[in-house]
Amino acid sequence: MNSSINTQLAAIDLGSNSFHLTIAREVQGELQLFDRLAEKVQLAAGLNHCSELSDEAIERGLNCLRMFAQRLQGVEKKLIRVVGTNTLRMARNRQQFIQRAESILGCPVEVISGREEARLIYLGVAHSFSDDQEQRLVVDIGGGSTEFILGKHFSPLQLESLQMGCISYSQRFFPLGLLTKEAFSMATNSAHRELLNIGYRYRKAGWTEVVGSSGTIKAAYQLLSADEYTYQPITLRALTQFREQLIEVGHIHGIHREGLKDKRAAVLPAGIAILIAVFEALNIESMSYSDGALREGLLYDHIGRLQHEDVRERSVIALMERYHTDLEQGDAVERTALNCLCQINLNTDENCDLISWAARLHEIGLSISHSQFQKHGAYLVQHSDLMGFNQSDQAILALLIRGHRRKLPVAELELMPSDRQQDLLTLMILLRLAVLLHRSRQAQSVPCFEFSFGDDRLIRIVFPDNWLNQHPLTRADLEQEASYLQSVNIDISVR
Repeated sequence: MNSSINTQLAAIDLGSNSFHLTIAREVQGELQLFDRLAEKVQLAAGLNHCSELSDEAIERGLNCLRMFAQRLQGVEKKLIRVVGTNTLRMARNRQQFIQRAESILGCPVEVISGREEARLIYLGVAHSFSDDQEQRLVVDIGGGSTEFILGKHFSPLQLESLQMGCISYSQRFFPLGLLTKEAFSMATNSAHRELLNIGYRYRKAGWTEVVGSSGTIKAAYQLLSADEYTYQPITLRALTQFREQLIEVGHIHGIHREGLKDKRAAVLPAGIAILIAVFEALNIESMSYSDGALREGLLYDHIGRLQHEDVRERSVIALMERYHTDLEQGDAVERTALNCLCQINLNTDENCDLISWAARLHEIGLSISHSQFQKHGAYLVQHSDLMGFNQSDQAILALLIRGHRRKLPVAELELMPSDRQQDLLTLMILLRLAVLLHRSRQAQSVPCFEFSFGDDRLIRIVFPDNWLNQHPLTRADLEQEASYLQSVNIDISVR
């Protein structure tokens, strides 16, 4: 990325408790943060028993984004990343919020998986420390989930996201604000049960330092220190003593500490209960704090993409290796699909990436069964943990793989955002034609050809003179393809 000192990058974290905006400059590969905005929207508090966001919660979030949008004036849209985390993962009506949020911000809102959230958190934390040889454990307690990452340097080794957060636990165990010994015990025991899934594995892997990030741990780090000039690492002893002090206070309205805002105080007891369970279950001696978190990780990840160091590419390669795909066939299909894309008006970086990844992954379903392997491949892509991909990216990639042969998945296509359906259909058709032309699995068998697809919904393919007559199987396959495309009112003209 050839950035000047005036180039601004922005990251927005739509968290379950707070929305955060961070703006930075990229200077010689490092971030120079120069503006931050945060608002405790408490989106998770508006999630009902049917996993639907209330109108009030949606409006709180949108009002916050309207403020963010004013600050983002002057920042290029392509340099803004916006991600939603646990609450938006859970909300059944998230599209209602996302569509309005995208209209306000003028850029896409990505909903990321728990493990992708964990990866980005680690990236943000790792850049706040020296690049040493030590293995570290990073813990981030959010409003709806808690992320655990074991890593070394800038690379995460193990990633987990558990369903426990300071807002969800506040609603479950401190609904009336009463701070009792029984409430703390139930909250801590519940967190212990969640931690059973990772405790042994993480303790066995080991670490040399433990680092916490985000609001709950930041508040604990500050409150448990002697003063603002002599911050001390968090210990289990200090946490348990603080829990006893909270029980003596008796109610969240009685929590008054300098620098602690009311909204943070309201969810702090639940966060402390979770943190105590984390210390106990993982045998943590002490924990330091890092200002780096999800939004910083987003910015560093975005710099990587702009410099063509995209973690998504590594995820695709790893998936190909895991399912033993035919690399030569994937490369051949990719080249032909990209050649078609270059001849029409959809030749954007995003579309090039999508068609490239889909071409190389289109056969991964063969590792399960040849019968309907396009469906198996789509399932694997949709439900795998692919670092760097958000849920929408994975759904689109799965759709392209699902539709690369046989009948077109019209019903699945119609579930995609309406403004993207035509472009995705076009990409699917390009992939189908590339796969069809390489049926012989001989990379050199496909000549240069002209391709066009216009508003008249007519695909025109022009091969060299007499080539098609010499390849009767390809002619038959194209005739079959024409019958498939009639289901979406598209015709093919081949000569």
